[in-house]
Amino acid sequence: MALHRLTSIALGVPDAAAVGDYYEQFGLVRGSGGLFTTEDGGSSLTLEPAQHRQLRRLGVGADDPDDIARIDSALAALGIPAVVARDGRTLRTREPVAGFVVEVGVAPRHSPEPAEPVPLNGPGRAERPNVRAPGILRTGPVRPHRLGHVVIGTTDRVVTQRFFVEGLGFRVSDTVKEFAAFLRCSPDHHNVFVQAAPVNFLHHTAWEVDDVDEVGRGAMGMLEGHPERHGWGPGRHFLGSNFFWYLRDPAGNFAEYFSDMDAILDDQLWTPDDWEGVKAMYAWGPEPSPSFLQPEDVVARIVGAHSAG
Repeated sequence: MALHRLTSIALGVPDAAAVGDYYEQFGLVRGSGGLFTTEDGGSSLTLEPAQHRQLRRLGVGADDPDDIARIDSALAALGIPAVVARDGRTLRTREPVAGFVVEVGVAPRHSPEPAEPVPLNGPGRAERPNVRAPGILRTGPVRPHRLGHVVIGTTDRVVTQRFFVEGLGFRVSDTVKEFAAFLRCSPDHHNVFVQAAPVNFLHHTAWEVDDVDEVGRGAMGMLEGHPERHGWGPGRHFLGSNFFWYLRDPAGNFAEYFSDMDAILDDQLWTPDDWEGVKAMYAWGPEPSPSFLQPEDVVARIVGAHSAG
């Protein structure tokens, strides 16, 4: 695959200072100019002032200028304009439904040092004899390694999906019948989830941590003194298989700690399927609240659009 990861995301928010404090506590490292980096430095978040919360830009990493040229040709075939930098290493275009900018640029592949497997005890299996589980002994702050995926609501799912798949070169991992698609530009099961919605909006961003203990430690730390931040979790998704816990930032965006995502290393060994019902959302965990499925500000925009009509 010529594409290999999400490199960055830019969010427009009404109160960048408050949202910045939130993501610093979430575990991102604050830099200058509203930029936040992950532990591995492979991806970043930028906050920009805006009247209401919105996705401004999404960055995608490619291997070389030939990949940029192929994407430029594919977008042109769809009638979607793009601007390629003079050196051929960066392409800038707009998603045709919601209008956020996508920047595809030549970038190094994300190659973190592999972590030591965490030993697990089980029936007839003592992989961790005579010692406590390492996860319960951790005391340092939880630091996300990278930006994993984003979830986008779009008023025209077919067009948005075509933009990512036929235009940019993402691949389909799974679909939810007539509703959504899990798309990938890396070995992760999904890097972009596109869902049908009455209005265009960003539902959440997802940040990878080491394991389920870090998912729990991170979320519990964020909820201490701030129960209003709770979104949904803890649980385990069915599609993607990842452990999850979602928190809400001050602007209303959800941010997910996740671990143990399905890895698709050989496309020929993975068969996308079309799912429906509860299985499409989670294997176990609490039921998602109505405000997670349809955030209050999104409902207000839907009501406003209907009133205006």
